[in-house]
Order: sequence, then C-alpha cells, then structure tokens
Amino acid sequence: MREHDSDFSMPERRRGKRRFDDEETRPARRGRLTEEARGLLAQARSDAADAVATALPDGADRWSTWGDGDLGPEPRPDWLITEAAAVDHELGPVKTGKEADVFLLRRSLPGSGRSTLLAAKRYRSNEHRMFHRDAGYLEGRRLRKSREMRAIATRTTFGRNLIAEQWAVAEFAALSRLWTVGAPVPYPVQRTGTELLLEFLGDADGAAAPRLAQLRPVGAELRELWYQLVEALRSMASMGLAHGDLSAYNLLVHDGRLMLIDLPQVVDVVANPRGPEFLARDVRNVTSWFAGKGLPVELANAEGLIGELLAEAGMT
Repeated sequence: MREHDSDFSMPERRRGKRRFDDEETRPARRGRLTEEARGLLAQARSDAADAVATALPDGADRWSTWGDGDLGPEPRPDWLITEAAAVDHELGPVKTGKEADVFLLRRSLPGSGRSTLLAAKRYRSNEHRMFHRDAGYLEGRRLRKSREMRAIATRTTFGRNLIAEQWAVAEFAALSRLWTVGAPVPYPVQRTGTELLLEFLGDADGAAAPRLAQLRPVGAELRELWYQLVEALRSMASMGLAHGDLSAYNLLVHDGRLMLIDLPQVVDVVANPRGPEFLARDVRNVTSWFAGKGLPVELANAEGLIGELLAEAGMT
C-alpha cells in the first residue's frame, strides 16, 4: 500500500476546547518520487556513505532509514540523528506481543561519538498477526480506494496487510499529534511501512522504563500519577481522541512521569460510533487499578471523569 493512496488522519474537531492545525503538525509524508528525485536521494546517500566507509561499520545492521517514510513532527529533539551516514545497531527485543514486537536499536553516526537509543516497533507479518478486535477500532477510518475497502472488509491476504499498515499509520499519526501538543508520549521518529521508530523510554544502558502495572505506588506518589493520567486523558479528549485499549500495562513511568504507549487502536471519539464506549472503558480500566492501590474514592470516580472527558471532546 502506498501512503498517498490512503487517508488515516483524524477529522478536525468541530467542537471542543482545543483546535488542531493538521497542516502544521501532521508528520511529514513521502509520496511517489520522480525518477530524478530517486536518483538524487540515492546519490546523496551514496556520497554520505562513501565518506564514512565502503561497507557497514562493524556491528551495524543497516544504514539509517531516515527519510524513507513518514518523519516525526517539528521541532525535532536535539538528540535525534538524521544524517544519511548514520547506522543502526540492533540490540535485542524489548517486548513481544500478539500484533507487534518492540526491539531496542542504537542509531549512531560513525566517527562523531553521537548515538541514541530508539525503540523499533514492528508489526507482525500476515501469517502471525492477531488483530482480533480490529473491526470496532477501524470504524470511522476511511480508505480512498473501494478495492482496498472491500479487501479489508473480507479480510483477504491483501486486506490483512492493509490493516497492519493502517495500524502503523494511525499510531504514528496519533503520536505525532499528541507529542506536538505536549501530551506524555514518546517522540515518534519515523514510520517506514509497518515499522515505527520511537523515542526509547528507559535508561542509557537500555533498561526500559517500568510499566505502571509493575509498580506499587502509595500515598502522594499514587495521587501524583493519577493527576498526571487525568491530565493526559484530558489532552487526548480535547483532540477528540481516546486511547482505545488503556490499562496499567500500556502506561510507563519514566523519570517520575506517566507516559502513554501502544496507540495503534487510537479511537476518534466523534467519528467512531463506538467512540464514547471505548473512552468509557479506558477510564473504568485505569480507575479500577488506581482504586485497588488505595486511591481515595473521591478521586477514583470513573463516571464523573467519563462525563468530563466527553464534554472535553464536545460530545455533551
């Protein structure tokens, strides 16, 4: 599937407190290149690579894929390496899942001393993919070609491959929008096909930040994490979005900050007929976890928070 044949962007909110300028914040897209443009890009990469070495440096698995697909929003972080002569070193798996696996990757620029850790999220191949709940999440998204819509509806091999890329496109677009408005998500570096490269949330030695479900916060720490979560949910709702599969297992705590991860099933609360249902389920899931850890009842009020978020999204 070519990226220019599809449209997975969320429609602009007609109601709600915060407006979003899609042209300003949409991740950079790569359409069909002309033969001349392809030749220039290939030559630029060749020249950059020749300046370093004629072959991959020892231990490198590939040249940087920066520029091959969708790029993260601007302004880009200082730690990001975008030079064509950079190389990627695969360091091992971080997490395996039914739909995607996450690997730790080091991108470095040989001879400069610069390197950064990235999380490479790769959606599984057609033979192993298990998007068992995709129908409800895909409502409200659209494709421009009727052939593609039919393939998805009938779950042909081609259709299942389209669904996989649609998950990647939707997650990358949502992360880009959320990061731009300051929501607590990892910076989305780039998307190439069904691979997302994301900011790695962890320490310099490659140890990933813990999931909220692994922690036992109490007292002031528990309340602080709750307040952070409520603010994150409000940020999403103001853009008309819900996580769609929120739980203590896809929230990380990185340097004391709660971070949202795993957003392939992000839901447009307005366009998706089941949007309010998904939002309510998200809230009940996390409220139940916090209440179980001792959050006071006056704070752990799921129904009250659901009402606030729906109002934020312009639904009431």
